[in-house]
Amino acid sequence: MKSFLAVALLATTAPAFAAIPLATIESGAQALQPQVVSWRRHIHQHPELGNREVNTATLVAKHLKSLGLEVREQVGKTGVVAVLRGGMPGGTVALRADMDALPVKEATGLPFASTATGLWNGATVPVAHACGHDAHVAMLLGAASLLTSLKADIPGTIVFIFQPAEEGPPPGEEGGAKLMLKEGALANPRPDAIFGLHVWPGRAGTLSWRPKGMMAESRQLKISINGAQTHGAQPWRGIDVISQTATTVQELNRLTARTIDPTQTPTILTIATINAGLRHNIIPENVELAGTMRTFDPEQRDRLMADVTRTVDAIATAYGSRVKTEFIHAGPLTWNEPALAAWLEGPLAEAAGGRQNIDPAIPPVTPSEDVSVFMEQVGGVYYFLGINPPGKAVKDTPPNHSPYFTVNEDALPVGVKAHALSAIRFLEQSPAREAK
Repeated sequence: MKSFLAVALLATTAPAFAAIPLATIESGAQALQPQVVSWRRHIHQHPELGNREVNTATLVAKHLKSLGLEVREQVGKTGVVAVLRGGMPGGTVALRADMDALPVKEATGLPFASTATGLWNGATVPVAHACGHDAHVAMLLGAASLLTSLKADIPGTIVFIFQPAEEGPPPGEEGGAKLMLKEGALANPRPDAIFGLHVWPGRAGTLSWRPKGMMAESRQLKISINGAQTHGAQPWRGIDVISQTATTVQELNRLTARTIDPTQTPTILTIATINAGLRHNIIPENVELAGTMRTFDPEQRDRLMADVTRTVDAIATAYGSRVKTEFIHAGPLTWNEPALAAWLEGPLAEAAGGRQNIDPAIPPVTPSEDVSVFMEQVGGVYYFLGINPPGKAVKDTPPNHSPYFTVNEDALPVGVKAHALSAIRFLEQSPAREAK
């Protein structure tokens, strides 16, 4: 983990530059709210799947160019990177948002709800912003507008990263943060830190995060079972891979439920798809299982992978079949630099309207986030913005990836301020040097 940047930052006990007043940030964010809402609704109504965010990227690049920023397009397929060079020398900081939607049929009933479709894995599927990336793009565009208006007073450089395929590229394609990184998203200039946010169930306008492991490492699990096909009325004439699959799923569930202490570190192992067979009266030859593993501890992860492989092999031996188990690395642990996470309490309390509206010590969450690829390189902090509907508790708020998921737009100005203040306050604290 990249800790050197936090040490350098915190070694500076006083701002290296005069602080831009909070009132200036607040008034700017409020003035931009109608435009941010308009962007969000347009993008929400016209969602695009990973590596296909052509219209979204065009909208983003057009606005960033209108601000006079240095803009690079098609970084990692459809990604956009823009650079704002402040009026004074200083460090460099990056802000990131993701642009892709999900193969989900929206059921929110919003007047600007998506009716779009797209191609995913060879099939036509409904497409919707069921994870809030529409709001992410809109807030970062708003922050870019606000920060550009303050350009003369900014000591350093701000890099805006609009990333495609956070949810993963289509099968057989490269994409996401990994491809953007390969194509120079963090080069020329290279940031000293990166910050970003994700909309999340919580009281609208609140900000929350934790030091160290924030969101889980993700690995895709694939299990192939090869047996012997037979008539469903004569199962003894073949190898019953369906029965073997049921046993395998039950035993894998047992591994996380009965061999891992959940009070020490969250660990999830889920089999989500099972593909086999064509007819009700034929036991097929092959079964393909796929799922996901989420962990926060490398040693526990390695132990669980070994246990899964050993369990799958043992069941195959009992049934007389052949198996292959694969773990595909989907995303690293989202690691918040502890010193930076502590420092960020100040800027995010400013953004949220006081420390009563922030929580810097939430429990870890088991979904994963592609921003972790960038954070592995330069370090940073990722945090949540609460977006509950008015009067709704977290337990009554549809979660991310639900067809009912939506965003309370009253929270959007807080996100714009959080982006702007995390960048500005970081640069104000960074030692002065020649701008890159």
